[in-house]
Amino acid sequence: MIELKTAAEIDRMHVTGRFVAEVLTEVGELADVGVNLMDLEHHARGMIKRRGAESCYWDYAPSFGKGPFRNVICLSVNDAVLHGLPHSYVLRDGDNVTADLAVTIDGWAADSARTVIVGTPAPADERIIRATEEALEAAIAAAVVGNRLGDISAAIGAVAADYGYPVNTQFGGHGIGRTMHEDLHVPNRGKAGHGLKLRPGLTLALEPWFAATTDHIVFDPDGWTIRSADGSRTAHSEHTVAVTEEGPVVLTRREGEKKG
Repeated sequence: MIELKTAAEIDRMHVTGRFVAEVLTEVGELADVGVNLMDLEHHARGMIKRRGAESCYWDYAPSFGKGPFRNVICLSVNDAVLHGLPHSYVLRDGDNVTADLAVTIDGWAADSARTVIVGTPAPADERIIRATEEALEAAIAAAVVGNRLGDISAAIGAVAADYGYPVNTQFGGHGIGRTMHEDLHVPNRGKAGHGLKLRPGLTLALEPWFAATTDHIVFDPDGWTIRSADGSRTAHSEHTVAVTEEGPVVLTRREGEKKG
């Protein structure tokens, strides 16, 4: 069932979104050469506990996972792009790290992700990150009343095509509100003018992610971490967005964040 949120409910989601943005900002600043992924996990845990928020990932057990997820943040490195299970790994110069976080505060969820480069950036990595950020901004711009869900997917797919990146449609964006995952799957490629008509109060997590040279994925033995099938580098950008009469409202925008 698709639940349209009131203005007051969107405001409550915005409270959560601002906190998610704060955590991702700090995690991005802490990701440096010599830092262990578990240090980032525990930093996020501490922030969540102090805020009185609840992790949407802790005990998360969807059909594709291997047992309940027992961490509060997804941390994916290099060719890993989604659902990276935090583990003891010391970051190296040039690593790409994707941090994906979803929490609830007072019963309302927000979800966001960003990819950062540790140490010395490679131009190819900067390029794929920039592509996901531009695709996300294009998706947000398409999230207006009267458009259709396919317009959002088509906007993402168009940016990927411009950059020459293939698109996997198995995992994409989704509805969000009282829980992390609500009805509506938002593929990262689609047909403009097709799909559900966008109405005020619709809240979506939009999340373009690309691998440099493949649209195929593989799972790690941990049952969670998703990688590009050919080992090529990846990137992932995500925001929680509300469709309103006044236009799209980004609920997880980070302070000082550059638009794509």
